[in-house]
Amino acid sequence: MLAVALLVFTTSLTAQSLTQAERRARLDSVLTMRYYKTPYDTNYVVRPEGRLTLKVRMNQTGNSFHAKGTVDDVYAKADLSTSHKTTFSISAIYRGIGIGLAINPWKWGGIYKDYEFNLNYYSSRLSLDLSYQRSESLTGDMLFDDVPKRLEQGDVAMKMLNAAAYYTFNHRRFSYPAAFTQSYIQKHSAGSWLAGISYQGGSLKTTDELLARNPNAPETRIYIGHFGIGGGYGYNWVLGRKWLLHFSMLPTFVVFNRNNMTVRGQRKKAEHMRFNMIFNERAAVVYQFSPRYFAGATLVMNNSVFDDERVVVNQNKWRARAIFGLRL
Repeated sequence: MLAVALLVFTTSLTAQSLTQAERRARLDSVLTMRYYKTPYDTNYVVRPEGRLTLKVRMNQTGNSFHAKGTVDDVYAKADLSTSHKTTFSISAIYRGIGIGLAINPWKWGGIYKDYEFNLNYYSSRLSLDLSYQRSESLTGDMLFDDVPKRLEQGDVAMKMLNAAAYYTFNHRRFSYPAAFTQSYIQKHSAGSWLAGISYQGGSLKTTDELLARNPNAPETRIYIGHFGIGGGYGYNWVLGRKWLLHFSMLPTFVVFNRNNMTVRGQRKKAEHMRFNMIFNERAAVVYQFSPRYFAGATLVMNNSVFDDERVVVNQNKWRARAIFGLRL
């Protein structure tokens, strides 16, 4: 009886083990089919070989502002910029599904205290860049009633959201992921017309710490809120099977804005309908050392250009990234 029981138990374990192996094989088969089921023309864009991709990235971001306006017959002007944020990240992607970890050594040391969230989504047809930043690291110069003032970290608090969404018309032959996520490989050069929307919104205001330290400082709040619609063009240039160069631009025309400036309780609004623009630029370079190793760099920028007799608010937001990857 004991021998029979042991035989039944061993057979049960073997069957269970085979079932788990079959489940893993079936899951891997489903992921593989999903991974290689491409929406692209494979004469132009293909999936890289290998199941697992490991990447190391260094990211740096920055933001700068130019604002001016006349409120209650008093002219005010400010040129401010945040401190640069630098992070390092590692990620592992298996058949298109990945996890990652980002670290900021300066934040651990208490040097960098700002908060920033970035979301980037790139597919064959639709792409999205979104960033939210909360900062008190802005520094720069302010002119108020012909009196220059120096603003240091902690004097101005900022909350800012930037978003841009694209639609790619030539989505069968032109690939954003090939340039920015390296989840595809662009085999031959191709370009595409783009359609998209842009949004920038948030506020900058003087803090209680500044007013407590300097009672004569003007209590100032600058509000930004504008929405744009437009079109542009992007191009992937393939050189010698190893180099990929990308550049794209999407200028959008602002169809609605709520920009205003408040100084000591007096508010001045920008005109709602003006010939103002938001530019969204992207650039990338990727080099394939071999089918297994690659490296690259990317740049994403959002620039606003406004000309208004009442209130002018211009922003320049950027993110640069260096990449090294291994495919297994």
